[in-house]
Amino acid sequence: MDTAQNTETTSWWGRLTERCYATSTATLARNVKQEASASYDALINDLERPLEPRFEQAVARQLSASQPAHFRPARTLMPVMMQRFGLNESALEEGGLINHADYAALRDTCNACAAVGDCWKAMRASAKLDECRRLCPNATAFDALAAQ
Repeated sequence: MDTAQNTETTSWWGRLTERCYATSTATLARNVKQEASASYDALINDLERPLEPRFEQAVARQLSASQPAHFRPARTLMPVMMQRFGLNESALEEGGLINHADYAALRDTCNACAAVGDCWKAMRASAKLDECRRLCPNATAFDALAAQ
């Protein structure tokens, strides 16, 4: 969609549709969540799917406000976050570097994280390690595991 930055070259119709879209994006995201829950679940669990930036921001706000019943950050976000720290879930389990109780605690922390919306956006944007350390409550544990 065009941006209304340059009003000299953007038609009044283009500016109107841009303004309408911008003001209705949060409602659009909420309606997708409520009325097309299977599509919404697929959308939030697919970190590679391209989204329009304002729609992506609206979805991230929704995730921060309340997580959908079928969304588990530890299933969708934690494996990607671990990759940023140079970790691989299956290699940790197979190598005996992490026991089940510790791993369950990391997953519980991830699922209860207050920064899930920001994390979702960061993982979609292939955030660098420094940003991941700032966002993730499991960062210290991931760093310790990576150092082993």
